[in-house]
Amino acid sequence: MRLPFLRVLSRPAEDAAADGPGGIPPELLDRIRAIEIKARRLVNDLFLGEYHAVFRGRGIEFDELRPYVAGDDVRSIDWKALARTGQPLVRRYREDRDLTVMFVVDVSASQRAGALPQSKADLAAEICAVLALAAIRNKDRVGLLLFASKPERYVRPSGGAKHVLRVVREMLWANPQTRGTDIGAALEYLTGVQKRRATVFLVSDFLAEIDVRQLRAAARHHDIIALRVREPIDEELPDAGIVTIRDSETGRPVEVDTSSARVRASYEERVRALDHERRLAFGGLGIDEIQVYAGTDYVPALLRFFKRRSLGAA
Repeated sequence: MRLPFLRVLSRPAEDAAADGPGGIPPELLDRIRAIEIKARRLVNDLFLGEYHAVFRGRGIEFDELRPYVAGDDVRSIDWKALARTGQPLVRRYREDRDLTVMFVVDVSASQRAGALPQSKADLAAEICAVLALAAIRNKDRVGLLLFASKPERYVRPSGGAKHVLRVVREMLWANPQTRGTDIGAALEYLTGVQKRRATVFLVSDFLAEIDVRQLRAAARHHDIIALRVREPIDEELPDAGIVTIRDSETGRPVEVDTSSARVRASYEERVRALDHERRLAFGGLGIDEIQVYAGTDYVPALLRFFKRRSLGAA
Protein backbone atom coordinates (compact mmCIF):
# COMPACT_ATOMS: atom_id res chain seq x y z
CA MET A 1 0.00 0.00 0.00
CA ARG A 2 1.37 3.39 -0.97
CA LEU A 3 1.44 6.40 1.28
CA PRO A 4 -2.10 7.82 1.12
CA PHE A 5 -1.29 11.38 0.06
CA LEU A 6 1.30 14.07 -0.64
CA ARG A 7 1.20 14.01 -4.38
CA VAL A 8 1.18 17.43 -6.04
CA LEU A 9 -0.74 17.72 -9.30
CA SER A 10 0.83 15.55 -12.01
CA ARG A 11 2.47 17.16 -15.00
CA PRO A 12 0.34 17.07 -18.16
CA ALA A 13 0.92 14.16 -20.51
CA GLU A 14 2.73 14.78 -23.78
CA ASP A 15 0.54 15.53 -26.79
CA ALA A 16 0.70 12.27 -28.72
CA ALA A 17 -0.65 13.96 -31.83
CA ALA A 18 2.20 16.44 -32.08
CA ASP A 19 4.47 16.27 -35.09
CA GLY A 20 7.78 14.44 -34.80
CA PRO A 21 9.54 11.30 -36.05
CA GLY A 22 7.39 8.30 -35.29
CA GLY A 23 4.72 10.58 -33.81
CA ILE A 24 7.02 11.55 -30.93
CA PRO A 25 6.30 15.08 -29.66
CA PRO A 26 9.12 17.56 -30.37
CA GLU A 27 9.37 18.41 -26.67
CA LEU A 28 10.00 14.75 -25.87
CA LEU A 29 12.63 14.52 -28.60
CA ASP A 30 14.40 17.52 -27.11
CA ARG A 31 14.38 15.89 -23.68
CA ILE A 32 15.75 12.64 -25.09
CA ARG A 33 18.55 14.48 -26.92
CA ALA A 34 19.46 16.48 -23.82
CA ILE A 35 19.61 13.33 -21.71
CA GLU A 36 21.70 11.54 -24.35
CA ILE A 37 24.25 14.39 -24.52
CA LYS A 38 24.65 14.56 -20.75
CA ALA A 39 24.73 10.78 -20.34
CA ARG A 40 27.44 10.36 -23.00
CA ARG A 41 29.59 13.00 -21.34
CA LEU A 42 29.28 11.36 -17.93
CA VAL A 43 30.01 7.90 -19.34
CA ASN A 44 33.10 9.12 -21.18
CA ASP A 45 34.41 11.21 -18.30
CA LEU A 46 33.49 9.20 -15.22
CA PHE A 47 31.63 5.95 -15.46
CA LEU A 48 32.95 3.81 -18.32
CA GLY A 49 35.94 2.43 -16.44
CA GLU A 50 33.99 2.17 -13.20
CA TYR A 51 31.26 0.14 -14.88
CA HIS A 52 33.70 -2.26 -16.54
CA ALA A 53 35.57 -2.83 -13.27
CA VAL A 54 32.42 -3.57 -11.27
CA PHE A 55 30.28 -5.50 -13.75
CA ARG A 56 32.62 -8.16 -15.01
CA GLY A 57 31.63 -10.86 -17.43
CA ARG A 58 30.65 -14.39 -16.53
CA GLY A 59 34.22 -15.59 -16.87
CA ILE A 60 37.40 -15.67 -18.92
CA GLU A 61 37.58 -17.70 -22.10
CA PHE A 62 40.45 -18.69 -24.38
CA ASP A 63 41.04 -16.37 -27.32
CA GLU A 64 44.16 -17.41 -29.24
CA LEU A 65 47.77 -18.63 -29.21
CA ARG A 66 50.47 -16.19 -30.27
CA PRO A 67 54.26 -16.37 -30.42
CA TYR A 68 56.12 -15.64 -27.20
CA VAL A 69 57.95 -12.31 -27.12
CA ALA A 70 60.44 -10.97 -24.60
CA GLY A 71 58.68 -9.58 -21.57
CA ASP A 72 55.76 -12.04 -21.64
CA ASP A 73 55.04 -13.87 -18.41
CA VAL A 74 56.57 -17.35 -18.82
CA ARG A 75 53.61 -18.74 -16.88
CA SER A 76 51.40 -17.93 -19.87
CA ILE A 77 53.38 -20.25 -22.19
CA ASP A 78 51.36 -23.20 -23.48
CA TRP A 79 53.79 -26.04 -22.80
CA LYS A 80 51.75 -28.58 -24.73
CA ALA A 81 51.84 -26.34 -27.79
CA LEU A 82 55.60 -25.90 -27.30
CA ALA A 83 56.12 -29.67 -27.23
CA ARG A 84 53.93 -30.10 -30.29
CA THR A 85 55.38 -27.30 -32.45
CA GLY A 86 58.78 -26.61 -30.98
CA GLN A 87 57.83 -22.92 -30.78
CA PRO A 88 56.97 -21.13 -27.52
CA LEU A 89 53.38 -19.90 -27.76
CA VAL A 90 51.48 -17.78 -25.27
CA ARG A 91 47.83 -18.38 -24.45
CA ARG A 92 45.67 -15.25 -24.67
CA TYR A 93 42.30 -14.91 -22.98
CA ARG A 94 39.46 -12.47 -23.24
CA GLU A 95 36.67 -11.64 -20.89
CA ASP A 96 33.39 -13.33 -21.76
CA ARG A 97 31.06 -10.50 -20.85
CA ASP A 98 27.71 -11.52 -22.28
CA LEU A 99 25.95 -9.52 -19.56
CA THR A 100 22.33 -8.47 -19.60
CA VAL A 101 21.30 -5.31 -17.76
CA MET A 102 17.59 -4.89 -17.07
CA PHE A 103 15.97 -1.67 -15.92
CA VAL A 104 12.76 -2.39 -14.00
CA VAL A 105 11.20 1.05 -13.65
CA ASP A 106 8.21 2.30 -11.67
CA VAL A 107 6.15 4.50 -14.01
CA SER A 108 3.12 4.93 -11.78
CA ALA A 109 1.52 8.38 -11.78
CA SER A 110 3.33 9.46 -8.63
CA GLN A 111 6.67 9.38 -10.46
CA ARG A 112 5.62 12.36 -12.58
CA ALA A 113 4.15 14.32 -9.69
CA GLY A 114 6.01 16.53 -7.29
CA ALA A 115 6.98 20.03 -6.27
CA LEU A 116 10.18 20.42 -8.33
CA PRO A 117 10.76 21.26 -12.03
CA GLN A 118 12.53 17.92 -12.50
CA SER A 119 10.24 14.96 -11.89
CA LYS A 120 11.38 11.68 -10.43
CA ALA A 121 10.56 10.07 -13.77
CA ASP A 122 12.91 12.47 -15.60
CA LEU A 123 15.72 11.83 -13.14
CA ALA A 124 15.23 8.07 -13.36
CA ALA A 125 15.40 8.21 -17.17
CA GLU A 126 18.62 10.23 -17.05
CA ILE A 127 20.39 7.88 -14.63
CA CYS A 128 19.23 4.81 -16.55
CA ALA A 129 20.57 6.41 -19.74
CA VAL A 130 24.00 6.80 -18.12
CA LEU A 131 24.05 3.19 -16.93
CA ALA A 132 22.66 1.87 -20.22
CA LEU A 133 25.25 3.71 -22.31
CA ALA A 134 28.04 2.38 -20.09
CA ALA A 135 26.58 -1.10 -20.55
CA ILE A 136 26.42 -1.05 -24.35
CA ARG A 137 29.90 0.48 -24.54
CA ASN A 138 31.04 -2.66 -22.71
CA LYS A 139 29.23 -4.92 -25.21
CA ASP A 140 26.43 -5.71 -22.76
CA ARG A 141 22.77 -5.91 -23.64
CA VAL A 142 20.11 -3.66 -22.14
CA GLY A 143 16.43 -4.37 -21.55
CA LEU A 144 13.50 -2.57 -19.93
CA LEU A 145 10.42 -3.41 -17.91
CA LEU A 146 7.99 -0.63 -17.00
CA PHE A 147 5.42 -1.23 -14.29
CA ALA A 148 2.72 0.37 -12.18
CA SER A 149 0.31 -1.92 -10.35
CA LYS A 150 1.01 -4.40 -13.17
CA PRO A 151 3.77 -4.80 -15.76
CA GLU A 152 3.11 -2.18 -18.45
CA ARG A 153 5.81 -2.53 -21.09
CA TYR A 154 8.63 -5.00 -21.76
CA VAL A 155 11.52 -4.28 -24.12
CA ARG A 156 13.74 -7.26 -24.89
CA PRO A 157 17.45 -6.86 -24.12
CA SER A 158 19.53 -5.69 -27.05
CA GLY A 159 22.62 -3.62 -27.78
CA GLY A 160 23.51 -0.46 -29.63
CA ALA A 161 23.11 3.25 -29.04
CA LYS A 162 19.75 3.36 -30.86
CA HIS A 163 18.40 0.77 -28.47
CA VAL A 164 19.46 2.87 -25.49
CA LEU A 165 17.59 5.85 -26.95
CA ARG A 166 14.53 3.65 -27.31
CA VAL A 167 14.79 2.67 -23.64
CA VAL A 168 14.96 6.35 -22.64
CA ARG A 169 12.05 7.21 -24.93
CA GLU A 170 9.88 4.44 -23.48
CA MET A 171 10.56 5.67 -19.96
CA LEU A 172 9.78 9.31 -20.74
CA TRP A 173 6.72 8.51 -22.86
CA ALA A 174 5.24 5.96 -20.48
CA ASN A 175 1.48 6.20 -20.07
CA PRO A 176 0.53 3.54 -17.49
CA GLN A 177 -2.83 1.87 -17.89
CA THR A 178 -2.98 0.79 -14.24
CA ARG A 179 -2.98 2.75 -11.00
CA GLY A 180 -0.83 2.19 -7.97
CA THR A 181 2.49 0.39 -7.58
CA ASP A 182 3.21 -3.32 -7.22
CA ILE A 183 6.95 -3.98 -7.20
CA GLY A 184 6.50 -7.65 -6.41
CA ALA A 185 4.32 -8.23 -9.47
CA ALA A 186 6.95 -6.60 -11.68
CA LEU A 187 9.72 -8.80 -10.25
CA GLU A 188 7.59 -11.91 -10.67
CA TYR A 189 7.01 -11.03 -14.32
CA LEU A 190 10.72 -10.41 -14.78
CA THR A 191 11.71 -13.84 -13.49
CA GLY A 192 9.26 -15.33 -15.96
CA VAL A 193 10.56 -13.58 -19.08
CA GLN A 194 14.25 -13.19 -18.19
CA LYS A 195 15.50 -16.73 -17.67
CA ARG A 196 19.21 -15.97 -17.79
CA ARG A 197 20.82 -14.20 -14.87
CA ALA A 198 20.84 -10.42 -15.29
CA THR A 199 21.96 -7.32 -13.47
CA VAL A 200 18.68 -5.63 -12.54
CA PHE A 201 18.32 -1.97 -11.63
CA LEU A 202 15.02 -1.72 -9.76
CA VAL A 203 13.95 1.93 -9.99
CA SER A 204 11.24 3.42 -7.76
CA ASP A 205 10.63 5.86 -4.93
CA PHE A 206 9.88 2.77 -2.80
CA LEU A 207 6.96 4.42 -1.06
CA ALA A 208 5.00 1.21 -1.45
CA GLU A 209 5.33 -2.04 0.45
CA ILE A 210 7.19 -4.91 -1.23
CA ASP A 211 6.24 -8.58 -1.06
CA VAL A 212 9.43 -10.05 0.42
CA ARG A 213 8.69 -13.50 -1.03
CA GLN A 214 8.59 -12.13 -4.57
CA LEU A 215 11.69 -10.05 -3.88
CA ARG A 216 13.55 -13.09 -2.58
CA ALA A 217 12.56 -15.20 -5.59
CA ALA A 218 13.84 -12.51 -7.98
CA ALA A 219 17.09 -12.07 -6.01
CA ARG A 220 17.81 -15.80 -6.38
CA HIS A 221 17.78 -15.42 -10.17
CA HIS A 222 19.28 -11.96 -10.65
CA ASP A 223 21.71 -9.45 -9.19
CA ILE A 224 19.31 -6.72 -8.02
CA ILE A 225 20.39 -3.14 -7.38
CA ALA A 226 17.78 -0.73 -6.04
CA LEU A 227 17.75 2.82 -7.35
CA ARG A 228 15.63 4.89 -4.97
CA VAL A 229 14.52 8.12 -6.64
CA ARG A 230 12.76 10.68 -4.46
CA GLU A 231 12.38 14.36 -3.81
CA PRO A 232 12.53 15.90 -0.32
CA ILE A 233 8.76 16.39 -0.06
CA ASP A 234 8.36 12.60 -0.26
CA GLU A 235 9.92 12.32 3.18
CA GLU A 236 9.00 15.51 4.99
CA LEU A 237 5.90 17.72 4.81
CA PRO A 238 6.67 21.43 4.70
CA ASP A 239 4.89 23.71 7.16
CA ALA A 240 2.66 25.49 4.62
CA GLY A 241 -0.62 25.73 6.52
CA ILE A 242 -3.81 24.14 5.20
CA VAL A 243 -3.29 22.96 1.63
CA THR A 244 -5.23 20.84 -0.83
CA ILE A 245 -3.19 18.02 -2.30
CA ARG A 246 -4.35 15.79 -5.10
CA ASP A 247 -3.43 12.10 -4.96
CA SER A 248 -1.76 11.47 -8.32
CA GLU A 249 -2.78 7.80 -8.30
CA THR A 250 -6.49 8.23 -7.62
CA GLY A 251 -7.07 11.89 -8.48
CA ARG A 252 -8.76 12.38 -5.10
CA PRO A 253 -8.10 15.78 -3.44
CA VAL A 254 -7.17 15.77 0.24
CA GLU A 255 -7.11 18.78 2.54
CA VAL A 256 -4.09 18.63 4.84
CA ASP A 257 -3.12 20.90 7.72
CA THR A 258 0.63 20.89 7.25
CA SER A 259 1.06 23.35 10.11
CA SER A 260 0.13 20.53 12.50
CA ALA A 261 3.24 18.97 14.02
CA ARG A 262 1.24 15.78 14.58
CA VAL A 263 0.32 15.51 10.89
CA ARG A 264 3.91 16.08 9.77
CA ALA A 265 5.27 13.63 12.32
CA SER A 266 2.74 10.96 11.32
CA TYR A 267 3.74 11.26 7.67
CA GLU A 268 7.46 11.14 8.43
CA GLU A 269 6.96 8.14 10.72
CA ARG A 270 5.18 6.24 7.94
CA VAL A 271 8.04 6.93 5.53
CA ARG A 272 10.63 5.86 8.09
CA ALA A 273 8.71 2.62 8.72
CA LEU A 274 8.65 1.80 5.01
CA ASP A 275 12.36 2.58 4.70
CA HIS A 276 13.21 0.43 7.73
CA GLU A 277 11.29 -2.56 6.38
CA ARG A 278 12.90 -2.18 2.96
CA ARG A 279 16.43 -1.89 4.36
CA LEU A 280 15.92 -5.04 6.39
CA ALA A 281 14.69 -6.92 3.32
CA PHE A 282 17.45 -5.60 1.05
CA GLY A 283 20.14 -6.27 3.65
CA GLY A 284 19.02 -9.85 4.14
CA LEU A 285 19.14 -10.50 0.40
CA GLY A 286 22.38 -8.62 -0.34
CA ILE A 287 20.61 -5.97 -2.45
CA ASP A 288 22.60 -2.75 -2.77
CA GLU A 289 20.74 0.58 -2.86
CA ILE A 290 21.53 3.86 -4.58
CA GLN A 291 19.68 6.88 -3.14
CA VAL A 292 19.16 9.96 -5.31
CA TYR A 293 16.93 13.03 -5.11
CA ALA A 294 15.35 15.09 -7.87
CA GLY A 295 16.90 18.51 -8.16
CA THR A 296 20.30 17.40 -6.83
CA ASP A 297 23.49 16.03 -8.41
CA TYR A 298 23.28 12.24 -8.64
CA VAL A 299 26.89 11.71 -9.75
CA PRO A 300 28.32 11.40 -6.19
CA ALA A 301 25.73 8.73 -5.34
CA LEU A 302 26.65 6.69 -8.43
CA LEU A 303 30.37 7.01 -7.71
CA ARG A 304 29.81 5.84 -4.12
CA PHE A 305 27.87 2.87 -5.44
CA PHE A 306 30.65 1.87 -7.86
CA LYS A 307 33.22 2.22 -5.07
CA ARG A 308 31.19 -0.03 -2.75
CA ARG A 309 30.77 -2.64 -5.45
CA SER A 310 34.43 -2.59 -6.44
CA LEU A 311 35.50 -3.04 -2.80
CA GLY A 312 33.04 -5.90 -2.43
CA ALA A 313 34.37 -7.59 -5.55
CA ALA A 314 38.02 -7.21 -4.52
